[in-house]
Amino acid sequence: MEKLELVFIPAPGVGHVISALEFAARLLSHDPRVSITVLAMKAPFTPYLDAYTKSLVASQPRIALVDLPPVEPPPPELLRSVEHYVTVFIESYVPHVQTAVGEIRRSRSVAGFVLDLFCTSMIDVADGFSLPSYIYLTSNAHFLDLMFHLPARHDEVARVVRPSDPDLPLPSFTNPVPVSVLPSAVFDGEAGGYAAYVKLARRFRDVRGIMVNTFMELEHFAISSFSEGISDRPVVYAVGPVIDPKGVPDPSLDRAHWEKIRAWLDEQQPSSVAFLCFGSSGRFDAEQVEEIAAGIERSGHKFLWSLRPESSQSQLPGGFLDRMRGRGVVCGWTPQVEVLAHAAIGGFVSHCGWNSILESLWHGVPIVTWPIYAEQQLNAFLMVKELGLAAELRLDYRRGHGVGGHLVPADEIERAIGCLMGGAGAAIRKKVKEMRKAARNAVKEGGSSYDSIGKLIQDFIKNIE
Repeated sequence: MEKLELVFIPAPGVGHVISALEFAARLLSHDPRVSITVLAMKAPFTPYLDAYTKSLVASQPRIALVDLPPVEPPPPELLRSVEHYVTVFIESYVPHVQTAVGEIRRSRSVAGFVLDLFCTSMIDVADGFSLPSYIYLTSNAHFLDLMFHLPARHDEVARVVRPSDPDLPLPSFTNPVPVSVLPSAVFDGEAGGYAAYVKLARRFRDVRGIMVNTFMELEHFAISSFSEGISDRPVVYAVGPVIDPKGVPDPSLDRAHWEKIRAWLDEQQPSSVAFLCFGSSGRFDAEQVEEIAAGIERSGHKFLWSLRPESSQSQLPGGFLDRMRGRGVVCGWTPQVEVLAHAAIGGFVSHCGWNSILESLWHGVPIVTWPIYAEQQLNAFLMVKELGLAAELRLDYRRGHGVGGHLVPADEIERAIGCLMGGAGAAIRKKVKEMRKAARNAVKEGGSSYDSIGKLIQDFIKNIE
């Protein structure tokens, strides 16, 4: 039985690497012929990722890890745009990838490259070896529609998106998309994030297939729209939900402290606790922390609030922790997947990162939307307006750029938590529970994503026949 070797090149970000490795494991479990070599970049902004990647790969004998040599980081002034900085950083790895793939090819054949969306510069490397490229997209099908749209839009108007622009009529959306919910990068200068997005998106049409971390039952309309009369687009495979059952690690986690929190959750009634967590970059100023605290207190609901960084806890209103003793817990980093899996959690006030959304759906926990950065505003719009799977707190919040100023007041927070945890959120909770079942069925043998992966593997096989 001939082996099917793939080269994975994930972007050096925590969510990107972990999702790519989980998808790699999904391929391995699907077909015993598959083996994978992961080319790992060393990024200064994710220092603990290297050790975690090695620990994941160690449990998979058919995944080989190749550490690429370090490169000089881009000039610090490029950090003004994270997307531009990361794209330039990854492009500097092209010579190292060429060398690594050349060494692999000397001992075995390769069926193709699987690239992160930020790694499209590696398509040229694949072309140099006469190999096909595929993109593994850690986001959703609606975001993919935006990426297909951006180059055509740029060719027509040749400028960044402006807040005054009209709504976008994107084919995969049933509603016109307000520009206020587009990723921050598309507003960011033609030499910054906007240029990076357009450059990346142009290469999407140069790959053979795009695997999206979603499932047909969740985004049926969007996924179906990709196969309607557009011949120059690659095949789209819905392969999710691809989630890490253990969650993203953090070296600062105090397991003993977490065990105390879990013991407290064990004492609570099912679906009685609101969970507030905003991701690794979900930092707020003192004024906003006070408003969140006031909203939680007024809501009357029990809560678990992951407030990062831990120094932010000094910004809590005086006496808040004493008044909330027994009713809730404020902590630093939490193992998000473990929390969402706990029976006591009844709602999730979230930054709407796509991995977090999939985790909440997998565990049947409804969301209140509070997007912060990247494509999270578009995710929030999708969940609330397109799918009806989340309650709206804000859709277009950005630090310093939100509607009515950047401050979300306590009364809005109180209302949103009350809606999600109370009777007004019953319809959303019902839909989320149904989607939980659909998500789990999608990845089972005979499910929509299981079958989609089977078709993908058949396409890989054609590359070596």
